[in-house]
Amino acid sequence: MQNHTTPNHGQVILINKPLRWTSFDVVKKIKFAIRAGKIGHAGTLDPLATGLLILCTERMTKQIDTYQGQEKEYTGMLVLGKTTPSVDLETTFDAEFPTAHITEDMIQGAAQALTGTIEQIPPVYSAVKVDGKRAYHKARKGKTEADVGMKSRTVTVSEFEITRIDFPADAPETIVVGFRIVCSKGTYVRSLVRDFGTALQSGAYLAELCRTRIGDFRLEDAQSVEDFVNEAKKQQANESVA
Repeated sequence: MQNHTTPNHGQVILINKPLRWTSFDVVKKIKFAIRAGKIGHAGTLDPLATGLLILCTERMTKQIDTYQGQEKEYTGMLVLGKTTPSVDLETTFDAEFPTAHITEDMIQGAAQALTGTIEQIPPVYSAVKVDGKRAYHKARKGKTEADVGMKSRTVTVSEFEITRIDFPADAPETIVVGFRIVCSKGTYVRSLVRDFGTALQSGAYLAELCRTRIGDFRLEDAQSVEDFVNEAKKQQANESVA
C-alpha cells in the first residue's frame, strides 16, 4: 500500500484516478476503505481526466497546500476543428471551425506562444468561485465566460511539447494533436486548449488528459483504487487476526 508516513501520523496516498470518477469519489472510497478520520486531496482532476491524485490523511492533511502548490505535468490529446462549451467531451459540440489552413509549423508556433508566464481565463465549466458560487453552476444554465465575469490569472507553462500531429483521413476536417505540458498551480489545461485553437484561428477541445506528475510524485508510483482497497482489506484482516 502506498504510504509515505506511519499510519498514526497519517498517510500520503498516490492514486491513479479512473476515468469518469470525480476526485471526491476517490476520496470517499479511500476514506471508507481505511476508516480515516480526516482525508483530502491535493488538486482536483476533472471527471474526464485520469492520472495522479495525491490523498493525505490525518496529520498529513496539513501538507495538502504544499503539494497543491507544486509543479504539475500532464499528457493529453486535443482536437482542432470543433469546440464544446466545456472545452472537453463533458458537453456536446457547439461549433465547427476551419482547419485546412493549419500547418505543423503553425501548431508548433501556437505551443511556443503559450509557453512561459501567461494570462489565462479559467473555463466557465470549472469550480472557480465567482460571487461566492461555483462557475459551473452558471455554465450549466447556458452562461459564458463573459456572462459569468471570469477573471484572468497569471500562470506559468514551463513546457508545452507537441508529441504528435495527425491529419485523420476519415475526418479531414479535424487535426489531432498530442501534447505534454508542465505547468504551475492554477493552470487550466482546458483553457490552454481553448486558447490554442484560437491562436490557430480555429477551435479546439480536449479529448484526453492524464496527470503524470505533481512535484516529485509520479504516476508510475500510484495504485488503482481497486488495488489500494484490496490491500487495505487484507491489512485489516491480518490486524484483526493478530
